[in-house]
Amino acid sequence: MQTLIELVRTYEEGITKGHLYFNDVELCHCIELPWLHNKPNESCIPEGTYILQHRHTEKYGDHLLVENVPGRTWILFHPANHAKKELRGCIAPVMEIRGQYGMHSRMALNVLLRNIRQVGIHFCTLKISSHENTPAAVGSPHPKIFQNT
Repeated sequence: MQTLIELVRTYEEGITKGHLYFNDVELCHCIELPWLHNKPNESCIPEGTYILQHRHTEKYGDHLLVENVPGRTWILFHPANHAKKELRGCIAPVMEIRGQYGMHSRMALNVLLRNIRQVGIHFCTLKISSHENTPAAVGSPHPKIFQNT
């Protein structure tokens, strides 16, 4: 069985919100920067399919690296509760979203990492998509040419 993590986004003014699924089971939510055409440090990353690799650093502890993002480097899954202040294109898993803020991000990341460890892998697939009508709702269609599938 291939391990698949799927992030289904909703684009809003000032923030991108998502539901994170692990092998078709919803684990938590995510917050990201808004879609600003993949502009480094200011935009969420393009929809597509990526490889996730487990990492450990002193700053974030255990977290995940999103590999091969077009035009971007060092995109991580790491704890953050305020997208605009704490993210530069990375993805923050959260247990709950209240308005523009995430809640209990470290807990959400630990839930995701525990599920990955239970299947005994160091790499898995991340698929990012959106609800069918949301990019148009905020007036900024997501360019499908950036898809990395």
